[in-house]
Amino acid sequence: TSVRESLKRSHLLYDRSGDQHFDCISAFQKSIRGGNDNAALYWLTRMLEGGEDPLYVARRLVRTASEDIGLGDSQALTQAVAAYQACHFIGMPECDVILAQATVYLARASKSWEVMTALGKARKSIQECEGPLPQVPLHLCNAPTRLMKELGYGKDYRHGDTDLQYMPEGMENVNFFN
Repeated sequence: TSVRESLKRSHLLYDRSGDQHFDCISAFQKSIRGGNDNAALYWLTRMLEGGEDPLYVARRLVRTASEDIGLGDSQALTQAVAAYQACHFIGMPECDVILAQATVYLARASKSWEVMTALGKARKSIQECEGPLPQVPLHLCNAPTRLMKELGYGKDYRHGDTDLQYMPEGMENVNFFN
């Protein structure tokens, strides 16, 4: 019977370290990003039936929750992390439904790329900075010693003060969110 079973499953083309691995995970994430729960569930199932490590899929769900859903649904990351933890606890084959639930949740969730876009702009501003990076404003510096306090470290800082300048000098008008 093992030969018969092997022949029945020979149509499952999936190489966990080759192109199928990367192509399927790409299709999976893009289906979630595009809000297509049906396609996302298909790609998930294809990977799992092909022997993909469920924790690899769960890690991709965590990344997708932050990268593609972000602030669009504040529960997306919680759902994805919970799915990862549950898969870690119980493994396959029982964790398939957990991954399916998280996949469908993320596909149906509202999407926001605001954080990813802003992060890219912040990264670019640091990478393209010519010369030394701007200094941390003195009022934002930690002052664990008396000397540092005397030098003005942390001076005029008030917890939660929204009127303080938090960006470095010369970057006061930089806004990564617009």
